[in-house]
Amino acid sequence: MESWVAYDYDGGAFELFGTAHLLTLVALAVFTVWLVSAGRSAGAARRATMRRALAVLLLVNEVSWHVWNLAYGAWTLQEMLPLHVCSVMVWMAVVVLWAGYAPLYAPVYFLGIAGAVQALVTPDAGLYGFPHFRFFQTMIAHGGLVAAGFWVVGAERYRPGVRDGLRVLAALNVYALAVYFLNGWVGSNYLYVNAKPDTASIMDAMPAWPWYVPILELLALVFFVLMILPFLGRTDVDPLPETVPTIR
Repeated sequence: MESWVAYDYDGGAFELFGTAHLLTLVALAVFTVWLVSAGRSAGAARRATMRRALAVLLLVNEVSWHVWNLAYGAWTLQEMLPLHVCSVMVWMAVVVLWAGYAPLYAPVYFLGIAGAVQALVTPDAGLYGFPHFRFFQTMIAHGGLVAAGFWVVGAERYRPGVRDGLRVLAALNVYALAVYFLNGWVGSNYLYVNAKPDTASIMDAMPAWPWYVPILELLALVFFVLMILPFLGRTDVDPLPETVPTIR
């Protein structure tokens, strides 16, 4: 049991697209489909209970990550501040899911799904393979973000528009610029805007800094367009009566 949470883990590194990775992706996909389907047909009270349960799962999972690093003296300003897109989105998703806060539906949908999908395909689990705590923590965090993103459009009937996507993309750029300067100040690499990550990622196939940054911008735009397309021209998309209408 202790080895499953040990910082110096000798049970085997994370195996990209290994059996445990692929089965976990399938399990998360099944869970998301079930959760959204059940939430869509549930009444207001039951739907609130379900989304709050997901909020608690995300919160406990994220706090456990910080506690684990603190316990082993591995918590550092350069690595552990919640400034990566997915880290920010976890806390934002907790607020949205717990309070049903509609003004934040757009970033949870666009950034929650677009950011977390890449992290699920190429997780930053490092040396920690199945069944280590870090393996599960990584997959739950990003799988939960994807579930939250689909929840707001499936169960809460949020309908993303072009203006929503543009606003989120603009806010992301302003945030990235601020983080770039913060990285230079504290010696970190949050958002990977100052350098590529050390672990395997889609950026490995891209040019060196800074040329991969505009490519990431283009990819984000493509993702956002694809995420808006299913909702264009729809007429059967009114929010549920008991939900707060989205702010456009």
